[in-house]
Amino acid sequence: MSVLAAVLTALVGLIHVYVVVLEMVLWDTPRGRAAFGTTPEQASGTKVLAANQGLYNGFLVAGIALALVGPQAHRFAFAVFTLACVAVAGIYGALTVSRRILLVQTVPAVLALVAQLLAR
Repeated sequence: MSVLAAVLTALVGLIHVYVVVLEMVLWDTPRGRAAFGTTPEQASGTKVLAANQGLYNGFLVAGIALALVGPQAHRFAFAVFTLACVAVAGIYGALTVSRRILLVQTVPAVLALVAQLLAR
């Protein structure tokens, strides 16, 4: 894996660590509400759903971690699969929730995926 591919892949992982924290820990705080544009009432009513979504984002972090430090023979496969999942989820989120997700989630994932493929 090239340095650029590793850095971009790690960046995607860090973005998702932040999302996990926002969704599982900070959802109903001012920071969490600002990030997702929710009112205190909306955040309170959706806290369990957000934590569940955060858990799924945590699985993406696990896939990225395996791509970076997992068994050498499987790192590329973990990277391609997980980055593709992130990109698809980002496209879906952009279509159904906010176009901003395209920039925050999809673009970094696609850049990392391209870097991974070029480094191969």
